[in-house]
Amino acid sequence: MKLVLLLLAATLSAQQSPVRILVAYHSDTGHTAKLAEAVRKGAAGVDGVAVILKKDSDVSDTEITSYDGIAFGAPVHWQSVAADGKRFLDRVAAAFTAAKLNGDGRIAGVFCTAGATSSGKDLARLEMIAAFLAMRFTIVGGVDREGFGTLGPQATTGPGAPGVDAAAEAEGRALGERLARLTKLSRGGSVKR
Repeated sequence: MKLVLLLLAATLSAQQSPVRILVAYHSDTGHTAKLAEAVRKGAAGVDGVAVILKKDSDVSDTEITSYDGIAFGAPVHWQSVAADGKRFLDRVAAAFTAAKLNGDGRIAGVFCTAGATSSGKDLARLEMIAAFLAMRFTIVGGVDREGFGTLGPQATTGPGAPGVDAAAEAEGRALGERLARLTKLSRGGSVKR
């Protein structure tokens, strides 16, 4: 009897659909797109996870609620999330409201780029995090090169700045991996270390 139960459990586990992660971004110059690709790579490295990378304008309203986790990135404009980034977050909220759902059991993380060092990157990430929290998502933060927790990856991209360099890409991959692992755990799967 134990053998039958073990075989049944293994079969059900094998048939479970993969965890679905959306890495969405708005990018004016390509910098945020580059950081989004790093987040995608990190998430894609976790077994049992299907990752979709899309520009915010390419994400349909009907697909938004089909993801178990969402990583979203946008540039900073005037100490805040770019208007197009804010519109995407509003679309996410509207899609969940229309479907009579919320973010319970779903994971979100954020990232951003900005032209100057003191340009509001923390404020923009907090704004994005607050939007996901209002939708009842669980938030996953980033990890910097020293191992400290962050609000999410960021890059300074203006003249003379490092841009989306190797350190920023490493932070992006770390966020993607953390988001995928925690989303998988949230869905009841097991995570290999």
